[in-house]
Amino acid sequence: MARTPTSGTPKTPSTKQERLAARQEKLAELKRQQARTKRNRLVGLIVGGTAAVAAVTLVIVFVVTSGSSTAPTASSITGVKTYDGLTSNHVAGTVDYAQTPPAGGDHNQVWLNCGVYSEQVPSENAVHDLEHGAVWITYDPDQVSDAEVTALRKVVPTTYAVLSPFPGLDKPMYISAWGAQLGFSKADDPRVEQFITKYWQTSTAPEPGAPCTGGVDGPGKIA
Repeated sequence: MARTPTSGTPKTPSTKQERLAARQEKLAELKRQQARTKRNRLVGLIVGGTAAVAAVTLVIVFVVTSGSSTAPTASSITGVKTYDGLTSNHVAGTVDYAQTPPAGGDHNQVWLNCGVYSEQVPSENAVHDLEHGAVWITYDPDQVSDAEVTALRKVVPTTYAVLSPFPGLDKPMYISAWGAQLGFSKADDPRVEQFITKYWQTSTAPEPGAPCTGGVDGPGKIA
């Protein structure tokens, strides 16, 4: 008589079961691949975003640092002399200034109307313009030709500036601001533009932005 197999005897899997197991394994591998792809994409986004932030930061730093260094410093303009501790009292009468032409100090209570003059203007009124942030370009008519004066007029800012003759200078021309001064010989000297960039309407003047019109005209005003 035939013997019935016991329950502990292993059964051979059918072809259908083998195919099902294979499909399940492929499905599991596909899910693992999708998970790896998603993880790699996330890492790429994080790295790319970090690089973008770093690039923007570098651009901002470059712009800020570049912008802060565009204006020349006093020490970078050869020949500029600076004067500290200048008083700025309003006084009557003439003032004996330490510099010729003056670069600041006590002055008349009425400022000179900014512009171009063909005659020497009162220093006490012109210094008041320096207090308001203007620049004052002076020239010795005995050392400077009419052509140089014409060239100077092209250099002078359209506002907050005075151009006038000043006989007896030790150099042909000077440009002055409050507490700073540069002597030069040619109207096209590049240091003049540098000086204007540095000192025109500078915050180091006692009253930058105060009026440069509505004061008093000096003799020989032509513009």
